[in-house]
Amino acid sequence: MPYPLDAAAVRAWCGLALEALGRERERIDAINVYPVADGDTGTNLYLTLESAARAVEAAFDGHASTGTAPRLSDAIGAMAHGALIGARGNSGTILAQLLRGMTEVLTAGDGPDGDGPDGDARDDGPAEALRRALRRAAASTYEAVAHPVEGTVLTVATAAADAAERATGDAATIARAAHDGARTALKATPGQLAVLGRAGVVDAGGCGLVALLGALADALSGEVSAAPVTVRADAPLPEAGGPEATGAGGCAAPDGGGPAFEVIYLLEADDSAVARLRTRLDGLGDSLVVVGGDGLWNVHVHVDDAGAAVEAGIEAGRPYRIRITHFAGTPRTKEPEMAARAVVAVVPGPGLAGLCAEAGATTVSVRPGEPPASGELVQAIRQAHAREVMLLPNDPELRHTAAAAAEQARTEGVRVALIPTRSAVQGIAALAVHEPGRSFDEDVVAMTAAAGATRYAELAVAERQSWTMAGVCQAGDVLGLIDGDVAVIGADLTATAMTVLDRMLSAGGEMVTLVLGADVPDSLGERLERHVRERHLAVDTVVYEGGQYAVPLLIGVE
Repeated sequence: MPYPLDAAAVRAWCGLALEALGRERERIDAINVYPVADGDTGTNLYLTLESAARAVEAAFDGHASTGTAPRLSDAIGAMAHGALIGARGNSGTILAQLLRGMTEVLTAGDGPDGDGPDGDARDDGPAEALRRALRRAAASTYEAVAHPVEGTVLTVATAAADAAERATGDAATIARAAHDGARTALKATPGQLAVLGRAGVVDAGGCGLVALLGALADALSGEVSAAPVTVRADAPLPEAGGPEATGAGGCAAPDGGGPAFEVIYLLEADDSAVARLRTRLDGLGDSLVVVGGDGLWNVHVHVDDAGAAVEAGIEAGRPYRIRITHFAGTPRTKEPEMAARAVVAVVPGPGLAGLCAEAGATTVSVRPGEPPASGELVQAIRQAHAREVMLLPNDPELRHTAAAAAEQARTEGVRVALIPTRSAVQGIAALAVHEPGRSFDEDVVAMTAAAGATRYAELAVAERQSWTMAGVCQAGDVLGLIDGDVAVIGADLTATAMTVLDRMLSAGGEMVTLVLGADVPDSLGERLERHVRERHLAVDTVVYEGGQYAVPLLIGVE
């Protein structure tokens, strides 16, 4: 029998959708030729929905102590928020916007008794609310994508909304009609987008949406169907010179090359700043999708200058969870060639992310208190798309997480070396000597030796009174940590940094690396560079703007 459109249905929807995308993930990855033929659309959709499902479970856990279930608005809001913060790739970002569009309608119409939506006028009923939610979902994706392209998931979402509006009956019937309409539209996508027609496949993102809508229909009807989604074309191929990829929702002619980097980050910013950001990023690259609202956004773009894309985010607000994937010069063809070797680096700030990406690394950017899970590192290794990968955790707390990720990647046929970097400055040193042309073992030895030869330090501000190896510190004191232990306690950032540098260089050194934090003035780098030049002859200094929020200064001495 049909089930009501309530929080329990949203929970069931998440579970069924994860199962469906789990079954279809590899098939969807295999047909991923647009906007970039990087074979990860199915995986990105699965990981995005996995984040959404975790958020819904957390909403239910939060009500467990009271013995009550969440309201529909709580569950669907959690699902949309989870998708937003966990969105992966172009497809995952659009999925997050689809869910946000549905949420805008279903939360506005959640009845006071929590049994289901009553509509904006509180008299529409669940079926009408679902119709409007699907329509809003489709419309919101066009708003999020800079240059919408037909024959993609946008077209499939619109067809689903059209079919839902034509249908009559309860919410389960509306959902099933939307699913059927989406399936029909998906089969026609090769005739709308030339790159799909040439490959003889349907749109990968649309394929994922069909699986998602099928799970919604199953959750509301109680009738589970595991029929596979059609992935091969059965529509006529487009005429020569027909519609081609020319912008976001995708990018320019996928088989003709394109930007070198995919940049994704969460952004805390107001609406006016995001409007300016859209314009800035649209001029830098393609595949631009910006989704979210209420001060939190997910930004996705393909660019040649990853640093400029991150800097644009810094100007707009506070970017974090930055992911920069290097396409490694791979032509955008149906079967992208794997690179021989790649580097995956965990970095604590946007400036460091841009620096490492420009050196060819795939980066996983982290925010204080939010360390990456092993699954996130595994996905970064997959995105590197190489037979051999050097993994730089750059944090002693991540050694077990990184080891687990490396082991998982090895079971997938990737040869992974875990370079024991304990700080981002050791990661920079290791990356500087990375040479894909030499043997794997020789490269591992060289990178490990470079990291080990780099002593590292950081400056931090004490949050409370505590005992340290250098004595008792008070809240607000500046702490100088050398190789992980507090060695200096001071009252001034610059003076403490100079003391730390002098202690480190007393044992010798030829190169000093300074990585400035997000709130540190540029003058700090200039003063420290002058101090090294005046006090320590024949020692070179290089200064980077790391943008990290956790500590104001990182120091490396080689």
